[in-house]
Amino acid sequence: MKTYNVKPSEIEKKWVVIDADGVVLGRLASIIAMRLRGKHLPTFTPHMDMGDNVIVVNAEKVKLTGNKLADKTFYWHTGHPGGIKGRTMGQLLSGRFPERVIIKAVERMITRGPLGRAQMKNLRVYAGPSHPHEAQNPTVVDVASMNPKNKR
Repeated sequence: MKTYNVKPSEIEKKWVVIDADGVVLGRLASIIAMRLRGKHLPTFTPHMDMGDNVIVVNAEKVKLTGNKLADKTFYWHTGHPGGIKGRTMGQLLSGRFPERVIIKAVERMITRGPLGRAQMKNLRVYAGPSHPHEAQNPTVVDVASMNPKNKR
């Protein structure tokens, strides 16, 4: 049996919108990563960008299990002596750009390299309930109802 390879002219990109209100972050990120890569399609080809365009709304209302809001800390270094800094997940979610939490979680699940960077460009995350992509007629993917563990 021969392996089927998709040609670039056969790729059909759909638009989907996902509501992150009350959904657990890791489970949401894995479903978004699967959609961006195109692994949900029967014609998945690893070296092609054939995933959907994903719109995520209500990013500020995403949930975390356990004590991660207070305990999970992201560190970076300024480059100066003693310049290590850190922010907790709770500070990130209540800060200026809560959508970055979802972007970073998905980015770490996508392959690293030129293909992964191209696939990440198909992700749009918004902190509030509205988005400017109504003209694309996105279909709604209800992540909360896929599995009872997805919602908190």
